[in-house]
Amino acid sequence: MDFEQTMMELLINAGEARSQAMMAIQFARKREWAAADEALLASSEAAKGAHHIQTQLIGVDEGCGKVPVTLILVHAQDHLMNAMLCRDLAEELVMLRKEMFS
Repeated sequence: MDFEQTMMELLINAGEARSQAMMAIQFARKREWAAADEALLASSEAAKGAHHIQTQLIGVDEGCGKVPVTLILVHAQDHLMNAMLCRDLAEELVMLRKEMFS
């Protein structure tokens, strides 16, 4: 496993998940429901990609400290957790706006 490449893929997927979630909120503000739904779906797909990478790292580590805990790994994990929270909140905000304005 190329650790540096893996970390970059994790960061890219997590960043995309967060960006798409924020776009969903922006689309909902403009009442562009189809675009908001598409952005939420794209956010979910990117988050799944990041989660898959995270799961691979956990498998490699086997709970034994085989994966070095570097600042970039901590940074990537932080991005992933923020992206997942952002996506969950975006889904709720889009749903609330739909209820209010549809």
